Amino acid sequence: MATTLPTTLGSLRASEFTPARLARSVKDELRENLIAKLRSSAKTKAPLFPGIVGYEDTVVPQIVNAVLSKHNFILLGLRGQAKSRILRSLTTLLDPHCPYIAGSEIRDNPYAPISKFSRDLITKMGDETPIAWMTPDDRFVEKLATPDVTVADLVGDIDPIKAARSNQDLGSELTMHYGLLPRANRGIFAINEVPDLAGKIQVALFNIMQEGDVQIKGYPVRLPLDVAIVFSANPEDYTARGKIVTPLKDRIGSEIRTHYPEEVEEGITITAQEAWSNRPSSKIEIPHYIRQIVEQIAFTAREDKKVDKRSGVSQRLPISTMELVVSNAERRALLHDEAVAVPRVGDIYTALPGISGKIELEYEGEMRGADTVIREIIRQSVATVFDKYFAATNTQQIEQWFNLGGTVQLNDAQPSIGSLEELKQIQGLIEKLSPLEINSKSKPEIAVSAAEFLLEGMYAHKRLSRTEERAFSAAEKKSRNDQASQYAEKLRERESERDDYAKNRTRRGFN
Repeated sequence: MATTLPTTLGSLRASEFTPARLARSVKDELRENLIAKLRSSAKTKAPLFPGIVGYEDTVVPQIVNAVLSKHNFILLGLRGQAKSRILRSLTTLLDPHCPYIAGSEIRDNPYAPISKFSRDLITKMGDETPIAWMTPDDRFVEKLATPDVTVADLVGDIDPIKAARSNQDLGSELTMHYGLLPRANRGIFAINEVPDLAGKIQVALFNIMQEGDVQIKGYPVRLPLDVAIVFSANPEDYTARGKIVTPLKDRIGSEIRTHYPEEVEEGITITAQEAWSNRPSSKIEIPHYIRQIVEQIAFTAREDKKVDKRSGVSQRLPISTMELVVSNAERRALLHDEAVAVPRVGDIYTALPGISGKIELEYEGEMRGADTVIREIIRQSVATVFDKYFAATNTQQIEQWFNLGGTVQLNDAQPSIGSLEELKQIQGLIEKLSPLEINSKSKPEIAVSAAEFLLEGMYAHKRLSRTEERAFSAAEKKSRNDQASQYAEKLRERESERDDYAKNRTRRGFN
C-alpha cells in the first residue's frame, strides 16, 4: 500500500488503484476480501468477526454464505442479539481505502462517475481533478426505520433553494438533494427494523435492489448505484401480514436467524466483553459464581411463563445488571476504605432498577408486580448456580446453628472484616466453602462474598429464612393451613391453564 495516497486524478491513474480494481462492485469487494480472510483464518484461527460471540457455528456460516453469494440479506432476531453489531462488522470486509471525486455527494468512482457534478468537474479539470478518500467506516450508512421516513429521506428530492442559488432549472440534476441511499453509493446501506417502514417506502426499495438504480421525483435522471443493502428485523414483525410487503421480502437473498447465547458461559463471555467492570477508582474482583448468577438471570427470565417471549430478554440485561452489581460493591468498598471491591449476591438485588426495564411481563406477571417477579427470578438463578457448587454439600450443621436461635445480618453498613467475624460464629460455615476454594487465609471481602452465596443458596432452597434487611435466620416451618393454601393455589393455576388451552382450541376452530 502506498504511504501517500494520490490527491489528483492523474496521480491516481499512475498508482495501484487501477480502473480494473475500482471497477469491482461492493459485493465483489466484500466477497474477495472475505475469501482472503477465510484463507487466513484457516491458518491463524482468528475469528471472522471479532467481538461476535456464540455465533461461530450458527449465524456466522450463514452470513459467509450470503456474502459469497453476493446477496442482500436480513438478520431476524429479538432485541439484544447483536444484529446491529454484526451489520457494522461487515465493514471489516471492505478495502482500507477507497477513492472518490472530492466534493461528490454520492462518492463517484473517479474512473466511472455517475453524477453530472463529477462528470462536469472531470471535463473541466482533467488530471487535476481532486481526489478524496473513504475509510471502511465512511462507507457504512445506517438508518433506523420509523413510520415517518419518507421517499425523499431514502432516495432524494428536488431542492428549490439549490436551484435558485445555482440559477439552474428544477429539472437539472444539479438541483437534486440526494437521500441516504445515493449517499451510500459504493458502500453498505443498513436498515434496522425494516417492517416499520411504510409500505410505499418499501416499494421504493424494489427497483434499487433489483436493478441497482434510483430515479428522483420522476425526472429522467437515473443513478446506477453500487450498494450492498442489509436489513434487520424482529421475526414476529417480519412475518406478520401487513408489516412487510411480499415483493420486498422476495428480493432479499438470505434470511438469517440470530439467537441468544445457548450456554451460560457464552453469555458470561459477552457480558465480560461489554460490561464496564474495570473501574479506575477501585480494584474489582468478580467471583465466577457472581458472573454465573447474573447470566443465569437472563436464561431463567427467558423461560419464565410470566415474561413475554415475543419481546425477548435482551443480552443488555446481564450487562446492565453486572455494571450495577459492580457499582454497589465499589460503593461498599469506598465507604469502608477496603482495598478490593468484591460483588456479593446481595448486590444483585440492588440491581433491580437495571433489570425491570429490560423485561416485558405477561398479564400474570403484571398482576404479581415486576419487583416480585424479578426477585423470584433472581432466587431461582441463585438456586441453579448454588447446585453447581454445593449439590453434594451437607448443610445440616449450618441449619442446626440457625435452628438453635442463631441469626446473622449481612449488609453494607459494616466492613467485610466485621461481617466475617459474625460469619465465623456459624459452625461449619467456612469449612463448607471449599468448593469455592475459600479457606482461613482468603481475603475477608472474598470470604464474605462466598459465605453469603452459600447462605443465599440455602435461602433459595428454603432451608433458611431471610428478611429484606438481609438478616438470615432459621427456616419458617409451614403450618397445615399454609400447605393447604399452596395446594389450592396450584389447583387454580392448573384450572387457568386448562381454560387457556380450551380457548386456544376454540380460536383455532377445534370443537
